[in-house]
Amino acid sequence: MSVCTAAVAPAICAPLPVLGGDVTVPLATGGEVAYAALDYAASAPALRRVWDDVAAYAPYYGSVHRGAGHLSQLSTDLFENARRTVAGFLDCRADDQVVFTRSTTDSLNLLAAALPAGCQVFVFETEHHASLLPWRDARVTFLDAPRSPRQAVETLRRALAARAPHGSALVCVTGASNVTGELWPVRELAATAHAHGARIVLDAAQLAPHHPVSVRDLDVDWVALSGHKLYAPFGSGVLAGRADWLREAEPYLAGGGASRRVTRRADGGVDVEWHDSAARHEAGSPNVIGAYALASACEALTEAGFDTLVAREQYLIGRVRAGLAEVPEVRVLSLFGDDAPRVGVISFVVEGWNSSHFAAALSAEYGIGVRDGLFCAHPLVRTLLGGEPRTPGECAAPGAAPGERSLNAVRVSFGAGTPDEHVERFVGAVRELVRDGAKLRYRTRDGRCVPAV
Repeated sequence: MSVCTAAVAPAICAPLPVLGGDVTVPLATGGEVAYAALDYAASAPALRRVWDDVAAYAPYYGSVHRGAGHLSQLSTDLFENARRTVAGFLDCRADDQVVFTRSTTDSLNLLAAALPAGCQVFVFETEHHASLLPWRDARVTFLDAPRSPRQAVETLRRALAARAPHGSALVCVTGASNVTGELWPVRELAATAHAHGARIVLDAAQLAPHHPVSVRDLDVDWVALSGHKLYAPFGSGVLAGRADWLREAEPYLAGGGASRRVTRRADGGVDVEWHDSAARHEAGSPNVIGAYALASACEALTEAGFDTLVAREQYLIGRVRAGLAEVPEVRVLSLFGDDAPRVGVISFVVEGWNSSHFAAALSAEYGIGVRDGLFCAHPLVRTLLGGEPRTPGECAAPGAAPGERSLNAVRVSFGAGTPDEHVERFVGAVRELVRDGAKLRYRTRDGRCVPAV
């Protein structure tokens, strides 16, 4: 296996083959260009290996857990093997449960529904909405945005020390920010939580596609992630971790598959004995293709080797950051500073530009797909943009009130399938747009900034 370093252009370390790499898109200025997908933080393209695995299985698709036929048995084995593959990918403990869900959001809502009565939840305001919002029925303590990993640990320590000594507590924290890409001190936060009698759940949606995640090494109680960010975009997710709270909670959904035994009572009601395995929270016919796709992606990333993938990504990060640093009008957003370790997620604002306008011009004039807005992390982005003047531009931000000047940002994100050319085109496009301006005029239509032509 070839090894890349951040200091050497990884010409011999090709990106992993993904679907869509040969797709061309029209430019509003005329002609077509190969599409540069630089919105991995929202949804990464599917690995071709994953697609091929799913296509090979598709003719053998059958019901899961409920059939005696050959295809049903085959699908059941494949589904349960996928569970074991994911457990190995996350380095789970022997008695951990792996529950298949729809997404990270679904996973964290499942855990929120399984909290013991009176559980207190601690969550930083910097979280993605998937981990910020599910705790509606719990006592929630929102923690201010830290400005360093050390401050994050100290902020959590003080909050946990001040809580009532009795009752359960849960800390929810991201592994890598979906806004800044910065890595959080998960191991230290887990140690702090456990030292104060609390448990911790890791939102690994942005971390797992870029770095290995070990439940044992990080010593987290649960981890949640999404397939569509892990190069398996088929509506699958995972909640993996300790079984006791999940086993003692009411099923997330009531229905077939979650129940072990159902009997009628004399009074006309029913008595239900629920499973105490992962099936307890997987009622209904499961998304076997989604589970298999997610497991295939886990295998593909493991076989490619995270050392190689991380080194190549660090090269791309360095190239993007160096390119943006050459444009004085660009300000990169950061909580922990320039030297903080990070994954391939970078958000920025451009002086004199509305971010929606800038993102639209990248798409329409260069064939580059990025994201603009608040990235489902509104408190964090507003904190990072605090004091930033509201910038004029051709278009308002998505969801802005009529006539409102927007406060938002542009996010570029990439990963294992990103070719060097996409990054180089992006850096060159930023430089040209700031220097020369957009070639076209833009307007707001259906909430999006589009060319006026």
